[in-house]
Amino acid sequence: MLTHEPLLPDPIPVDVGGTCVATRVVEPAGPVRGDVVLCHGTPWSSQVWGRVARELGRDHRVFLWDMPGYGDSEKGPAVATDLRSQMARLASLLRTWGLHHPHVVAHDIGGAVALGAHLLHGADYADLFLWDVVTLDPWGSPFFRLVAGNTDVFARLPPDLHAALVTGYITGALSRELPDRDVDALVSPWTAPGGQAAFYLQIAALSSADTRAVAERLGATRCPTRIGWGRADPWIPLGQAYELRSRLPGDPDVVVLDDVGHLTPYENPVAVAAALRAWLTGAADRPRAGRVRRPGATSADATAIDVCARGGSHP
Repeated sequence: MLTHEPLLPDPIPVDVGGTCVATRVVEPAGPVRGDVVLCHGTPWSSQVWGRVARELGRDHRVFLWDMPGYGDSEKGPAVATDLRSQMARLASLLRTWGLHHPHVVAHDIGGAVALGAHLLHGADYADLFLWDVVTLDPWGSPFFRLVAGNTDVFARLPPDLHAALVTGYITGALSRELPDRDVDALVSPWTAPGGQAAFYLQIAALSSADTRAVAERLGATRCPTRIGWGRADPWIPLGQAYELRSRLPGDPDVVVLDDVGHLTPYENPVAVAAALRAWLTGAADRPRAGRVRRPGATSADATAIDVCARGGSHP
């Protein structure tokens, strides 16, 4: 079960291509063994990685971001939340952070975003761990299609009906019941002011056309990969993990968590953190390609470059 003390530091708003992105960095008190970037999916935010980030942050620098349209990042009709835009933003954000070869971990559509930044925008990773990712067809649901054609109608639902819909949608990703306060932590960003319209806008912006451009290039992945999945994932069946493995170079391992649904890092953060730590421990023995880390780059670079001014539609 998750603890409810603050797991992540306050966000640092960074301007990425004119859009305000909420970023966070968890740093160890002692020596740094490496840099890890965590990418969330929909309809979540970086908070789903909170306990995992704190565990990895004991000896790694952990970088997190809320994709625009989610969490504490900028929201609104003028903010592009399609996957291609998020892919380009991640590649840009890695440059802003000064990270040229981080370990990248991604969940859900965060997997498509991380793969797209790598395969379409030239971002280089030390390695890539993909958890219950949205990449291969089919994905999306009749609900997605219904929202896409009726965004304005859903945005005008009475608040109590909207809250019930979001709660039902989110709990439908889980294989087990979570305490109400854990569910509320996932629902509350979408019931806060501006959250209702943002929830339906981000769903309407998602398209399998954007993931097909990534899926057809999977064989060109330039770093070691590993795949993690919840055996009881009700949104994306386990079979997709093995199909994904068949398309990635090197026949990557598949880590399967029993009694876990789609939201692996939130449902069982202890098991996810253990799998990641085992993966990171073996990183020194894996070959890596691409650019090397820029000498002297620090997490402070992220706070010194293009920090957003608060106000307006920013968080």
